Amino acid sequence: MSKFESSVKQIPYSQEAVYNLISDLSNLERVRGRIPEDKIKDFSFDKDSVTVNAPMVGSITLQIVERDEPKCVKFESTQSPIAFNLWIQVLPVSETTSKMKVTVKADIPFMLKAMVSGPLQDGVEKIADALAMVPYV
Repeated sequence: MSKFESSVKQIPYSQEAVYNLISDLSNLERVRGRIPEDKIKDFSFDKDSVTVNAPMVGSITLQIVERDEPKCVKFESTQSPIAFNLWIQVLPVSETTSKMKVTVKADIPFMLKAMVSGPLQDGVEKIADALAMVPYV
């Protein structure tokens, strides 16, 4: 398994506010308009899962497999070209601010590792950047 971690992102909202939003995927409705349609198509979700269709990757479905309130939400791919887990950790900095990190562990075949490691690391960082910009109110 290969591991990819984002840098730590500062969030100007409390740990509880961030956790409450990311632990219920039906809240994605709030950010639907910010998702570029040329990058992601067929975006659907419910409380516990999200499915996207990305060019050159295909359809990917993530399911929440664990909620550790208020500090972590863990996801597992249920439909993806490569099996992977993703988790979002949220830690308090103060009563009104927190910090976040996104981690992905992927089962990448040895022959593909050199080719996909860079784009995967970039993707993890972009997910963390996007999560850092969400209004958690």
